[in-house]
Amino acid sequence: MLVYERMSRHPITVTPDVPIDEALKLMRESKVRRLPVVDKKDKHKLVGIVSEKDLLYASPSPATSLSIYELHYLVSKIKVADVMTKDVITVGEYTPLEEAARIMVDHKIGGLPVVRDGTLVGIITETDLFKIFLELLGAREAGVRLTMLVPEQSGVLATITREIVEMGGNIVTLGTFLGEDPTNRLITVKVADVEQEKLVASMEALGMEIVDVRMCERC
Repeated sequence: MLVYERMSRHPITVTPDVPIDEALKLMRESKVRRLPVVDKKDKHKLVGIVSEKDLLYASPSPATSLSIYELHYLVSKIKVADVMTKDVITVGEYTPLEEAARIMVDHKIGGLPVVRDGTLVGIITETDLFKIFLELLGAREAGVRLTMLVPEQSGVLATITREIVEMGGNIVTLGTFLGEDPTNRLITVKVADVEQEKLVASMEALGMEIVDVRMCERC
């Protein structure tokens, strides 16, 4: 799966000359936590990015002794250009989603503008990745959710899936994760159309270590 398949294609943007209180209001009305900043003349040219945290840090403290009129005056003088990040980390629309996720984690950021030849075409955020995580683990689908510790060996996954199919089970989702050490892996599989006891018994017969099992309607 690639970034363009899950990115927001028409991100809400601001220009550098917008006061920070207006940008913060726009964020809250739009229920977003970051805004790509685009050139005032060329609304598709990315020049920065600003987050809700940037705007809140730049706002006066509630403990200030200034009057409300002085506060409004000071805030109106602070523009997005004064607080935005100018060296923006971006990705292309054909970047694999796992690469986008790695970049966010490595740089401790919650969103990546998506550009094509210097033109802003979208944004991918941590919220988008959370939704993908739900899809990967079938969080909104019913079935027996089984987590197993399995040997890190060629053919193990094929053996498991073949056994499930032969007993009439429908594999809703399947994910593999790092195990306790390099010799094993954790596999989480959600299976429909098979009884929980039968599924567990068949996996144990294959020598798989059951870590967790539960019947899920939406989990």
